[in-house]
Amino acid sequence: MTEESGKKDAGSRQGMLLVLSGPAGAGKSTVLRSVVENDPKVRFSVSCTTRPAREEEVNGRDYHFLSEQEFADKLEAGEFLEHAGVHKWSYGTLRSSVADLIGDGFDVIMDIDVQGAAQIRACNDPLIARSRVDIFLMPADTGELEQRLRARGSEDDESFRLRMESAIEELRHWQHYTYRILSSTRESDYQSFMTILQAERLRVGRWL
Repeated sequence: MTEESGKKDAGSRQGMLLVLSGPAGAGKSTVLRSVVENDPKVRFSVSCTTRPAREEEVNGRDYHFLSEQEFADKLEAGEFLEHAGVHKWSYGTLRSSVADLIGDGFDVIMDIDVQGAAQIRACNDPLIARSRVDIFLMPADTGELEQRLRARGSEDDESFRLRMESAIEELRHWQHYTYRILSSTRESDYQSFMTILQAERLRVGRWL
């Protein structure tokens, strides 16, 4: 085999869309921060929102801040990979921003609820379908989940009850995901995620 043919055979890897879901308190944010901090080939997806920017937030880094009309125009044009209304604000992920990073060989990571993950699974874009890896992070049981949420100590009883109801409903969806991580320690959760990431990177179908 010549050097030239060897280079051609090696190819270049297509990036992945890493979809991470799980109930509040499962530890998603901690895992994702560790992955992004330690792996230069992973990027967060930057979502769009109609809510006003907070003082410390920067447009294009934390969110793409859009007006209601701008968001509606993009939604009508089919530009969002997924979108949702939360309270009185709209949120969405632009298909183009994810596709550009994947095309450049980066792995894009999304912290998203089960409804958003379902929208991504239903996407008929071949690039998105080929690159998607969905992972569900969950505690071993609802008792552990309740302990984690109570440890935050940031909500009144009614807010806590509603959050628990929402979390329990999300737990019913783990069977729809390719991978499930039963949360343990921060380090264990991180290592489990990285094991999935590394294995998926080695799949032959990811090399063009």
